[in-house]
Amino acid sequence: MGALQCTMRKETTEGAPDTAIQPYHQTGDLTVGGITTLASFLQSALSFNEVPPPPLREDFILVPKNYQHILALVLAVKEINGNPHLLPNVTLGFQIYDNHFSAQKTYHATMLLLYTMKSFVPSYICGIQNHLTAVIGGLDSETSTNMANILDIYKVPQLIYGSAPVMNDKTPGLSFFQMTPSEKLQYEGILSLLLHFRWTWIVAGVMDNASGERFLDMIIPLFSQHGICFASIERVLYTHSIYEISAIFKKAAKIHDKIMDSKADVMLFYGETYSMILLRWLPYLSNKHKIMNMAKAKVWILTTQIEFIATVHQRDWDPYIIHGALSFTIHANYPPGFKSFVESRNPFSTDKDGFIRDFWQQAFCCVFHVSDADEVDGNICTGREKMENLPGSFFEMTMTGHSYSIYNSVYAVAHALHAMFSSKWRPRGNAGREGLKLQQHASWQLHRFLKGLSFNNSASDQVSLDHNGELVVGLHVMNWVFSSNQSFVRVKVGKVDPGVPTDQMLTINDSTINWHSWFNQSQPLSACSESCRPGSSKKGKEGEPFCCYDCIQCPDGKISEKEDSKECYPCRDNSYPSKNQDFCIPKTLTFLSYEEPLGISLAFFALCSSLVSVMVLGTFVKNHHTPIVIANNRDLTYLLLLSLLLCFLSAFLFIGHPEKVVCLLQQTAFGVVFAVAVSSVLAKTLTVVLAFLATKPGSRMRMFVGKRLSNSIVMSCSLIQIGICMTWLATSPPFPDADMDSIVEEIVLQCNQGSVTMFYSVLSYLGVLALISFIVAFMARKLPDTFNEAKFITFSMLVFCSVWLSFVPTYLSTKGKYMVAVEVFSILASGAGLLGCIFLPKCYIMVLRPDLNNRDKLMKRKKC
Repeated sequence: MGALQCTMRKETTEGAPDTAIQPYHQTGDLTVGGITTLASFLQSALSFNEVPPPPLREDFILVPKNYQHILALVLAVKEINGNPHLLPNVTLGFQIYDNHFSAQKTYHATMLLLYTMKSFVPSYICGIQNHLTAVIGGLDSETSTNMANILDIYKVPQLIYGSAPVMNDKTPGLSFFQMTPSEKLQYEGILSLLLHFRWTWIVAGVMDNASGERFLDMIIPLFSQHGICFASIERVLYTHSIYEISAIFKKAAKIHDKIMDSKADVMLFYGETYSMILLRWLPYLSNKHKIMNMAKAKVWILTTQIEFIATVHQRDWDPYIIHGALSFTIHANYPPGFKSFVESRNPFSTDKDGFIRDFWQQAFCCVFHVSDADEVDGNICTGREKMENLPGSFFEMTMTGHSYSIYNSVYAVAHALHAMFSSKWRPRGNAGREGLKLQQHASWQLHRFLKGLSFNNSASDQVSLDHNGELVVGLHVMNWVFSSNQSFVRVKVGKVDPGVPTDQMLTINDSTINWHSWFNQSQPLSACSESCRPGSSKKGKEGEPFCCYDCIQCPDGKISEKEDSKECYPCRDNSYPSKNQDFCIPKTLTFLSYEEPLGISLAFFALCSSLVSVMVLGTFVKNHHTPIVIANNRDLTYLLLLSLLLCFLSAFLFIGHPEKVVCLLQQTAFGVVFAVAVSSVLAKTLTVVLAFLATKPGSRMRMFVGKRLSNSIVMSCSLIQIGICMTWLATSPPFPDADMDSIVEEIVLQCNQGSVTMFYSVLSYLGVLALISFIVAFMARKLPDTFNEAKFITFSMLVFCSVWLSFVPTYLSTKGKYMVAVEVFSILASGAGLLGCIFLPKCYIMVLRPDLNNRDKLMKRKKC
């Protein structure tokens, strides 16, 4: 495998000859007289085809596209040498070497950069030297690292335009100046791209070398943290030995089939520039997909190191495998003179270009006619071939990212030299001398001026190196588009900006992306499992990566608002889950109010009942002298009617917004007033019984008949209830509360009972009084007394007990404001039962049949 190595030297020699572009061969000797050299490594690739290639020298097979790297180097040197302001009286030169992808030859070529003799003894400097200024490293990181092991000893700066060298604990502190964006930026850009398209299930491919392992070490934890996992990770071997190619091809075929059979539609590949040559082999090595048009497509994501290149043997190969690929590329612009400089290249008019004939033969698949006597097998190179007609895999008329990095590298060294010459930081003894000898400056002094360097190149781009020696620039996202005639176009669809938060660094225009025809021009999906909709959560599959999961519906009371939620969570207290459990709905505040039908109905019923009570009381007061009023204990009747009126009015305490004072009065007022009412009924019933017993001859019950006994019954029974209520208020009084849990959709504003025990104690006491009254009235219902109202009391107590017995289960089974409504209804119903059953028959006589309301008539009715 071949590598091109390029050196540049500089010297303060006027009238130095033009620099020739010549390859270095092991047996040859390249002399660039009087010119100090700046070193740079360029790299070519080996074709995997076993058929002998068309070029004249079968042992030297170039990747034609890499010829542009050389032209970018030459153009930069020419422009700098022609610029009287940048480096006056100084001429740039360069040398090019081939390391044949051999570490031994790389070390040997690097030593040649340091010594003028082609044979040397390490650690000894023999002969007169020109000072080496800088070296531009190779395309692959291994070449740059091998060179740095020697260059670092002499503190020679190395600028890298290819893959960043792998640094680990065993690597010495080598110094590099990276003319490409940092690797970290690329990792974050890839992550942002995957997250943007929601590709969480991918295949990763790397070259099986130190750079590939470093890439995996960085992205696996980074991607996993953001929910991206790998269907498989494939390591692709690459060899420079013809004897290992067969084994490599067999393994590559298995890798290709595994990738294509994977459910993942996205393939992330990290490799060196020459990796593309191997990738283009994969469809032809497949054991399954012999008909390539039927092979399943993938979305390829390629890193900055990879260019679309090919050997001459891949000229007519269908690039379908990478059509629609998304590639991260180095920013490249177009220097003003680049196009005309490229168009001027011709093998017959360019004498000093030692590479153009090899490039021309391989790019145009022709041979040069050496003499008329020689027979030529193949097409003759005429020199009229046009470079702009070459396919994009062989040559592009626009400058590629790698070529632009080389171009900027040369300018970076030139500007650093200019800064060094112009600074006051010079070796002693220079003061007062005319001119400047480059030999008086050592290469190590250039480090200081390269760090933090910033300048504008001829393409009006700002080139800046930070103090870590890394280029401060973003990345472009390019879409690779191939036409039916195999023409190649890179369409810019996005960019990655450094210096911004990770979630904002990627900007991309989805509509401009040309996807592979396999996907019918719609955005591909790449996920192990379909996204879990909002309202569900992910549950991992046992034995599968975390990207593979089942979707489980959220349990009642919990939601998930986003897709692919890991878990469901409850809403806050003031909200509740929607029907689909995908968002929270704010709860509405509710209470039994006068503005709703239920509240209005109960208030109307309470008001009507109160008015009826007043009317009945007025009727009894108006007829207070009549027998029917006098015979049934007039004072107890008035007290009962007043207590019933207050019972009806107490219902209004339960309707409306609950306040602190209202909550204190609600249950206590209801309990005390009803205790007075029921105790009055009990007193009336006992009065009837005692009055009957007192009429018997010799009965001692006469002493108990009278107002004193009835008043005592009412007072004692009422005081017991008052005592219970006072204890309730003193220990755990009711208070305004917001019930968040009873009703899912509502926040119920209500009075909290404080002590449920005390609440049921009040009700239980009323129940005991009512039960006693019912039993006594039931026993006295048939007593022979014209004015006996025990049978009416019996029926009223039956209604009263029925209402409150049904109240308890109903109250416990309802929620929210309906609990309050049930209690209000029970108060009104039980009060209306007492009022109707006891007093309406008497009101009927007093109002409609006043003729019956006299003692004689009633006594006659009895006798009859």
